[in-house]
Amino acid sequence: MLKKLGRLFTIKTRAEAWLVTYAIALGAVERGRHYLETYPGMGGWLLAAACTGVVFLAGAKLLDSVNPQPAAVSVGPYRAPVARRNPFSRNRPTPRSLHRASESRVSHRTD
Repeated sequence: MLKKLGRLFTIKTRAEAWLVTYAIALGAVERGRHYLETYPGMGGWLLAAACTGVVFLAGAKLLDSVNPQPAAVSVGPYRAPVARRNPFSRNRPTPRSLHRASESRVSHRTD
């Protein structure tokens, strides 16, 4: 029963993360207004700025924690292009025979 209740509070999509971030922003602005009324002057402004700054941190963390949705599958007679490997890729060692300047020209002489 607790697992079913816990699934209600799990953020699964980016849209839900944006909605939660919006709700946090509304609360932060309201709390900032409260600080401005309670602490007039620079102290109130600093506390209000801290409240609204937390929204950026929390929103970024929420958006990073949600897995991105897979790309939509295209419907039609066309297939996605096949990624081909480059034989001269830098990801693996190149055979010595393919290096152009690996040996001096003197060693190629057959006198």
